[in-house]
Amino acid sequence: MYFLPISLAIFFLFLLLIPFIIFMLPAVTFAKLGLSPVAGLAFFWFSLVGSLINIPVYRKELNYYEGPDDMNTLFNRFFGLRIPVFQKEQVIAVNFGGAVLPGILCLYLLSRVSIAPVFFATIVTTFFSYLLSKPVHGVGIVIPAFIPPIIAAVSALMFAAKGDAPAVAYIAGVTGTLIGADLLRLHQVKSYGVSFLSIGGAGVFDGIFIVGIISVLLA
Repeated sequence: MYFLPISLAIFFLFLLLIPFIIFMLPAVTFAKLGLSPVAGLAFFWFSLVGSLINIPVYRKELNYYEGPDDMNTLFNRFFGLRIPVFQKEQVIAVNFGGAVLPGILCLYLLSRVSIAPVFFATIVTTFFSYLLSKPVHGVGIVIPAFIPPIIAAVSALMFAAKGDAPAVAYIAGVTGTLIGADLLRLHQVKSYGVSFLSIGGAGVFDGIFIVGIISVLLA
């Protein structure tokens, strides 16, 4: 015979509470940053929706050989057809939900905390974000989502006063991830011939988005 570790009533109650948790967690998180629950929840969802918006800031025409697929290899072998050179445009954009909105919140929080702990916590987070991130062909830059916020939170607890730790953790987590994972690796991605790169988007958005929740909660 098999028995559930909890009663069915508690299990279904937990399922019913999941939407409540999803809505309350952002409100509690951003309340620790001094925002009202409504403002925190609005910022949370604006960030999610804003992740779909990329603002181009750099364009460059590219000449490179498209890698052969199986069909191209077959035609090349039997008919002597060469793989053509493709003209493509490289676009570097800034993600609205993953860079612009968190950056605005960082500027707001920066006016409320001391600069020194923010600086040192950001340096530490930037260093580890650079080590943990890597360019991936066809994707851009990826980084483990859960490690940068933990590093930012620990750094904030080390360098900042207790009351300032949540704000310092958020600033260090966001700016450290953007600088270490995106800006410092920008030259590598450009040299790969990637057609589109979103600063604060793609694989890095997960890290920045989770930074805003976990780092503040841990601090």
